Amino acid sequence: MKIIIAGGDGFCGWPTALYFSQRGHEVAIVDNCIRREWDKELGTQSLTPIATMEERLRAWKEISGKDIKFYFGDLQDYDFVEHIFKDFEPEAFVHYAEQRSAPYSMIDRQHAVFTQVNNVVGNLNVLFAMKEHAPDCHLIKLGTMGEYGTPNIDIEEGYIRIQHKGREDVLPYPKQPFSFYHLSKVHDSHNIMFTCRSWGIRATDLNQGVVYGLWTDETKLDERLYNRIDYDGVFGTALNRFCIQAAVGHELTVYGKGGQTRAFLDIRDTLQCIELAALNPADRGEFRVFNQFTEQFSVLELAQRVQRVAADMGIEAKVAHLENPRVEKEEHYYHAVHTKLLDLGLQPHLLSDELIQGLIETAQRYRDRVDFEVIRPNATWR
Repeated sequence: MKIIIAGGDGFCGWPTALYFSQRGHEVAIVDNCIRREWDKELGTQSLTPIATMEERLRAWKEISGKDIKFYFGDLQDYDFVEHIFKDFEPEAFVHYAEQRSAPYSMIDRQHAVFTQVNNVVGNLNVLFAMKEHAPDCHLIKLGTMGEYGTPNIDIEEGYIRIQHKGREDVLPYPKQPFSFYHLSKVHDSHNIMFTCRSWGIRATDLNQGVVYGLWTDETKLDERLYNRIDYDGVFGTALNRFCIQAAVGHELTVYGKGGQTRAFLDIRDTLQCIELAALNPADRGEFRVFNQFTEQFSVLELAQRVQRVAADMGIEAKVAHLENPRVEKEEHYYHAVHTKLLDLGLQPHLLSDELIQGLIETAQRYRDRVDFEVIRPNATWR
């Protein structure tokens, strides 16, 4: 299969590109490498050292014997998007190429506007290019569980059956997004749904939970293939951050009481889910929604589990309850359905103490790359 990985230089995109290449697919990466520029803007860096895209691709060719094509450019540039569709003729387009941090989108007006323009316009350009040049291409779009918010009813997979005044219909599940970033994902979902209905686009929207972990079979092969992992208060995510904080002697930063419950999955399962979607594509005109996660935890549960594993390693990790910079319910009902990917064959890697220990050990190895000044949150929702 000919597969484009848009955002292939990022935390999810890079291991996905290697995963598909290793399995014999013809892979192209599309990226403008702006994620590296955001590190410079924020005065931070990946915990793990990451090679340039040129070095990464050269190393992959050397180790695997396989080529991955690289298109450097921005999805906001329609001429560029049109070029890659004409040149590569993809059968599947895996779309990670968006600003993916809620805190980044909440820094100020400029960051909110950038996030929504970058994400929504880039996605629209992909849809128009598919309509004009690859009508049978399957769009696999990374959404987020954060689109749903925390309703006091079960979260279904994309759609909900409603009875109202004696009539019944199946409608898109109501959205209560958490941030300007999550709002951009909702706008994407609506635009994709509309183009599926109007143009016959085939699309799978993967509403992904919070991803944890670092290593995949391919990224472990050589230091030049290492994936990035973030620990800062803007791009770092809960479990990974807690493991890194424990490793370097920083308190575990729990926002408020820590009762916020979210959906989580191992990065290896992200790759599985993308593959299952690609190998079992949506039909023409179908807007398919999968909830992509394997387990649900509260933030405090994760911190306490990291604290316990760290203690077994001889590390004292203290939990600190910070004032919550976000406007969100700290204690709430949360139960999300996630059966469709399991039905397709997903074999989950559930959270283990061994994975937590491995993350802590990795962070200990690279502890000199951690800057304590960027760990705490610096964006507020208020």
